[in-house]
Amino acid sequence: MNKMKFDISASIVLYDNQTDMVARAIRSFLNTELRVILYLIDNSYTNKLNILADNDRIKYFHNPSNPGFGTAHNLAIKIIMDESTYHLVLNPDIYFEPGNLELLFSYMERNQNVAHVMPKVLYPDGAIQYLCKNNPTPFDLLVRRFLPGFLKKIFKKRMDKFEYRDRNYNQEIHRIPYLSGCFMFIRTDVLKKVGYFDERIFMYIEDADLTRRILQVADTAYFPEAQVYHHYAKGSYKNWRLTLYNIHGAFIYFNKWGWF
Repeated sequence: MNKMKFDISASIVLYDNQTDMVARAIRSFLNTELRVILYLIDNSYTNKLNILADNDRIKYFHNPSNPGFGTAHNLAIKIIMDESTYHLVLNPDIYFEPGNLELLFSYMERNQNVAHVMPKVLYPDGAIQYLCKNNPTPFDLLVRRFLPGFLKKIFKKRMDKFEYRDRNYNQEIHRIPYLSGCFMFIRTDVLKKVGYFDERIFMYIEDADLTRRILQVADTAYFPEAQVYHHYAKGSYKNWRLTLYNIHGAFIYFNKWGWF
């Protein structure tokens, strides 16, 4: 492998976020001796979040046209593709303790067959977020998003299998077809093979599509020795505009991979 300029590049897509929350995500990423660079892609109407680019390892881009989550991340990925060994797609509401980035880096160096790894993701109170998933079906997404709680209980066994709740989240798991987009640690040379986020999808399920393409050429893994914290607002459950983005992305996904 050619020696890269950076061990890890990362991108965070912003949209009118709370400054203190993003600052915590930035500090988490930069607090390392690894060679890193961070791209802040700001889709907000104003560039007031540029005050966060207060370190020479941060590159800030204001992108008020707001092309969507995946397209904005692609801007950074395309810039850094030939300069970093790994790229981290990082949500602005993630934070983690020092040493976790090094654990993930070391894991990938030891496991050259793995192209995409996700750590254990916790709520701020320490509860596990079940973010390992099987390939979604239209029915799975319908149940998770729209069915009321008392009806969801009918499909609990199916949903537990979909979210890997029937597996031990304290143990390493391989060949997971759908890993959450909140923290995607990926080999850049594999991204060259499979491509970037599908830019037709404005927001949601682009992570399922990218993970699925990666799994066609390499392994994916869940590595619980590393752990991060995620506020996880579930915006599409509270905002109908975001729900429509979710539905639109699902149509693109299932037209590509099949509805049944």
